[in-house]
Amino acid sequence: MDAFFASVEQLDNPELRGKPIAVGGSGIRHVVAAASYEARKFGVHSAMPSVTAKKLCPELIFVRHRFERYHELSEKVFEIFREYTDLVEPLSIDEAFLDVTVDRKEIGSATVIAKQIKKDIKEKTGLTASAGISVNKFLAKIASDMDKPDGCYLIPPEEAAGFIERLPVEKFFGIGRVTAAKMHKLGIHNGADLKKWDLLSLIRNFGKAGRFYHDIARGIDERPVEVNSERKSIGTELTYEKDLTTRFEIIAELYKVEKELMERIEHAGVTGRTVTIKVKFSDFRQITRSRTLTDYIRSFGKLHEEVTQIRKSLDLEGSRIRLLGVSVSNLETDDCGDRQLELFNDEDITD
Repeated sequence: MDAFFASVEQLDNPELRGKPIAVGGSGIRHVVAAASYEARKFGVHSAMPSVTAKKLCPELIFVRHRFERYHELSEKVFEIFREYTDLVEPLSIDEAFLDVTVDRKEIGSATVIAKQIKKDIKEKTGLTASAGISVNKFLAKIASDMDKPDGCYLIPPEEAAGFIERLPVEKFFGIGRVTAAKMHKLGIHNGADLKKWDLLSLIRNFGKAGRFYHDIARGIDERPVEVNSERKSIGTELTYEKDLTTRFEIIAELYKVEKELMERIEHAGVTGRTVTIKVKFSDFRQITRSRTLTDYIRSFGKLHEEVTQIRKSLDLEGSRIRLLGVSVSNLETDDCGDRQLELFNDEDITD
């Protein structure tokens, strides 16, 4: 879906149409949950601190989120997906992979199906969607971002190799900003550059992810569409261009991560009992610390309390931190009953 949360707000409130809006709070500790395309023209994007967004776009209008409404429209969209195929793998509330090798309406063309789905979504919800069509998940995901908003982009099998070779590594699904910067230092700027590297060299420089980079540079992605894939955790993380070094910076940035995570938990309609903090240092050393609770996380206050306890157990001051993340696992639907289980701590350290 195109700028889903923001588009829903503009759909329901005609006065917001054509204006730059951000879903989320406008306070000093708030972050942008979603931004309309009008706001994105100014550089505003999700997970950005609201004060920064306001500086980039002084006319930005902040709108409080309505997750029940987003769920309502999401269910309608997924109902449309399932009219065409039984093989639907949700990625989030507004995005999914569809395998239409065998389509229920016997249309026989993935491109025609994508266009018809877009038409149905527009007619039944009033919203626009963008579709990516190709031979595997990796290429389809990239294609879906090529022609937003209201796009429909096809990468045919015979054009996949050339498309990947021309594609900047920043555009690769699965390659973030930090990894892209590291690739640039190694002389890897596009798919053609990446394809020149052998598997061993990529693993040596990028660890386990090196195998993934080796395959996608060649258009290889054999992952099937998993209809019953069960979400094991939900989390969010931020990577910083400038390393965090002070206690105040660490506390402030963790707070932003916690806020975004709580919003994701709420709109996913789940809750969990295990809270995990992930910290990556400037030397790429990484640690995680987890805490499993007797009760489920049901409020931001509880999440913040547990994250704070974990943070205090770590000696982070004076370190140079490039990434902070928080996740919740041991998930259940939000209407589950609390279970009385033992409280214990779990630790894991990786380099």
